Amino acid sequence: MPIRNKFLLDPARAVLVVIDVQERLCAAMDQDALQRLNRNAGILIESALELAVPVIFTEQYVKGLGPTLGELKQRAPAAACYEKLTFSCCGNREFTRHLRESGRTQIIACGAETHVCVQQTVIELLDEGFDVHVVKDAVISRSPDNKQTAMEAMLLAGAVPTSTEAAVFQLLKVAGTDSFKKISKLVK
Repeated sequence: MPIRNKFLLDPARAVLVVIDVQERLCAAMDQDALQRLNRNAGILIESALELAVPVIFTEQYVKGLGPTLGELKQRAPAAACYEKLTFSCCGNREFTRHLRESGRTQIIACGAETHVCVQQTVIELLDEGFDVHVVKDAVISRSPDNKQTAMEAMLLAGAVPTSTEAAVFQLLKVAGTDSFKKISKLVK
């Protein structure tokens, strides 16, 4: 298999998974880091929709942590959303069934918290045979040390580190299109 199949995102093969960016959980985060996460997750969502990349939201224990932040959810109101009690999204059978039935093999992962739900989801998705790209500037933990440790573990497990801009420009592939004009305005 060519190395580009793992390391370069393809809009026909990718799914964006926004993991547990929920009201009460976000209230516990550093507000500057949260602002970056919201901005970058928003760019990822809008870019995914522009390029026909499916978006999936997950929510951990909504009764305790609240729903996904409205500012993100309103960007993709028709996106699938799966509630879960397990930290890994893969603990929700409907979530994994949705991914399998999509036929897509690349996951773009962002969300909270990096060292809990994101890390466990990424490792299980890798184990299921997906190529997983973790968007480093669109994941968050209450502690920078926890985030860093989780990033290291996910990379050791085989995840591909990326950034918001790298991901969207990989999905775009070329400049000069209407999609390029829309998306390039988002990252300025």
